[in-house]
Amino acid sequence: MSHPSPLIVNFTPTGMVPTREMTPHVPITVHEIVEQVHEATELGITLVHLHARSETTGQPTWEVGIYARIFEGIRKYCPELVLCASLSGRNFNEFEKRSEVLSLRPDMGSLTLSSLNFPGQASVNSPEMIRQLAEAMLQNGVHPEMEVFDLGMMHYGHYLIQKGLIQAPYYVNIIAGNIAGIQANMTELGMARHLVPQGAWWAFGGIGRHQMTAAAMAVASGGGVRIGLEDNLYLDRERRQLATNIQLIKKVHDLAHMFERPIMTPAEFGALGFYNRYRIRD
Repeated sequence: MSHPSPLIVNFTPTGMVPTREMTPHVPITVHEIVEQVHEATELGITLVHLHARSETTGQPTWEVGIYARIFEGIRKYCPELVLCASLSGRNFNEFEKRSEVLSLRPDMGSLTLSSLNFPGQASVNSPEMIRQLAEAMLQNGVHPEMEVFDLGMMHYGHYLIQKGLIQAPYYVNIIAGNIAGIQANMTELGMARHLVPQGAWWAFGGIGRHQMTAAAMAVASGGGVRIGLEDNLYLDRERRQLATNIQLIKKVHDLAHMFERPIMTPAEFGALGFYNRYRIRD
């Protein structure tokens, strides 16, 4: 009798969009981010997807000095945790800014595989930018966290693999609920899963009211879960109660318990090959 596969829990505590005006629970300062990641790790997560914020304005920033303090703080308390840095260009789209954090050699870096429209903003990712970021990750031993919002992005991921710009092991986030992309239903999840690279680890995440629907679908179908205030601020679909990151993680744990799937530990995930390729040498 086969045992249930371990559940990857990809924790996304901050993101680019949430502000203090939207919710008092979003961690913005270095101390807040480090503390929440520490608490989440003790509760049970597998990896963390990090965004840095300016401590004077609270706005997203690419500044390597802030990322360095976040990484140092997390690794002091959670040395085995796989750290993924955001390379998002939603607020700043120069290659030098988007790639600067790679000099710190995080374990992973996010790589959105095409441009897309959110309801109020475009996220521009030109083919040249995607290739440059993939090349910079290769040079720094960083594994791409492939972010997929529609099926075309999955096809482009295969193209980059064929070109040798993305190398195994592979990890894919399928993100549902954006009006211009994949939706949180079994038909579209099934199509996306069919296109996931062979042998890849994948997680399903939902935006806004779709977050827990996506989490339940992922847990039930053998995938991982992307969870956190980056994608959703509320504990309920009716948006009556603001959530904390820990409350959202606990809901995922409830689903994992229901389906008898143990949480994959950071060490187990890292041992699959997702630590930075230079981490052991350093």
